[in-house]
Amino acid sequence: MARPQLPLNALRAFEASARHLSFTRAGLELCVSQAAVSQQIRTLEARLGVTLFRRLPRGLALTDEGAALVPVLMDAFERIGATLDRFADGRYHEVLTVGVVGTFATGWLLPRLPAFTAANPAVDLRILTNNNRVDLAGEGLDFAIRFGDGSWHGVEAVPLLDAPLTPLCAPALAQRLSAPADLAREVLLRSYRVEEWQRWFALAGVPCPAIRGPVFDSSPTIAAAAAMGAGVALLPARLFGHDLATDRLVRPFAIEVPAGRYWLTRLHSRPETAAMQSFRHWIAAAVHADD
Repeated sequence: MARPQLPLNALRAFEASARHLSFTRAGLELCVSQAAVSQQIRTLEARLGVTLFRRLPRGLALTDEGAALVPVLMDAFERIGATLDRFADGRYHEVLTVGVVGTFATGWLLPRLPAFTAANPAVDLRILTNNNRVDLAGEGLDFAIRFGDGSWHGVEAVPLLDAPLTPLCAPALAQRLSAPADLAREVLLRSYRVEEWQRWFALAGVPCPAIRGPVFDSSPTIAAAAAMGAGVALLPARLFGHDLATDRLVRPFAIEVPAGRYWLTRLHSRPETAAMQSFRHWIAAAVHADD
């Protein structure tokens, strides 16, 4: 079916008039006279063969036909504007939206992002953090960096880095720790993965004490509590390198327990764009450089 050849200026005049319900205010927005807007609307109505507005003594009211057309035009103009905005500096910017579990975002990704943006100035990167609960399709994500075993239905998962766990605590508390058994006298901070401390003590060859410390839903929060002296946290040391380097946290024991790894994931059904390919190649190279 052939599409009607409608004048763009008339469509813009209609959309502005519908928002303001006034030809005068629409004219001010479009920098034309009220009479010019009125003429554009009459032209559009004639081309469509319908009445779009009821002219009232104190303004305008949309007809059913006008009300049906308004959301379509608003959406179209908004999408056109968003696309044109990507040419702001003379090149096309592609949006890339990445969901990232908070621990990986603060402990690994954020310090390295300047390198990615410098190498890829045409990529408009959006970072959305989460607590490892993510819906790639529902949140409109191109990628999600998540922690686990890599087995997510309908998802391509590329391993990034392992994240073994080890005790971390404040320097003052560490002075009381000379052997793993000393941890039995301390508050052991917990995540929602309840078996982690049991596995660490088993690897250390020490009976696991009763663990009654507070439960936290994110590693950065556990790390903050540990840094304030609230207890000992079981965390991936490689993601808290800054805290260790500045002695905000210390590592009393070298023993690490395997816990899983971080993965770069995307839906199988999501075609890979140029920006996605750039990010995938960059993060693979950055992880390899750290090994």
